[in-house]
Amino acid sequence: MATSQRNLSSYDAGTVPDARHMKFGLVVSDWNSEITHAMCNSAIGTLISHGANNDNIVVKHVPGSFELALGAKWLGESDEFDAVLCIGCVIQGETRHFEFICQGIAQGIMQLNLTFGIPVIFGVLTTNTIEQARDRSGGRYGNKGDEAAITAIKMIALKKEIE
Repeated sequence: MATSQRNLSSYDAGTVPDARHMKFGLVVSDWNSEITHAMCNSAIGTLISHGANNDNIVVKHVPGSFELALGAKWLGESDEFDAVLCIGCVIQGETRHFEFICQGIAQGIMQLNLTFGIPVIFGVLTTNTIEQARDRSGGRYGNKGDEAAITAIKMIALKKEIE
């Protein structure tokens, strides 16, 4: 779990399973693209550093974070992926819009986990400011994309272990 006291990119690489035979779909919001594209690039780098083949990583873009769940649903329906990572960023504004969007995204992604039985990873920053988002997408707190990639690898491995 990410906190302001913990770097999102810090983890024990020895605890991460080999991702060589795993297939990943990434759905990336283009809203706040400075943040989301940095998170996506970091996630891909982390997947590859743990053995994932670049040919087994597919990236699709959606307009905003609210569309992540539908994009992830379409990837899940394809039966091509062991996990889908949802990469987005919602920054608090002056209205309650932030709350509705964040709640909808979280519920949608959670439901997809249960519907498809594959990991659908919540790699969505929900910050108060652009500075907080920058801090968590390659800044002083690391990159949430790394955390999403590690979570996907570990969840795929758990599923395979149970099967």
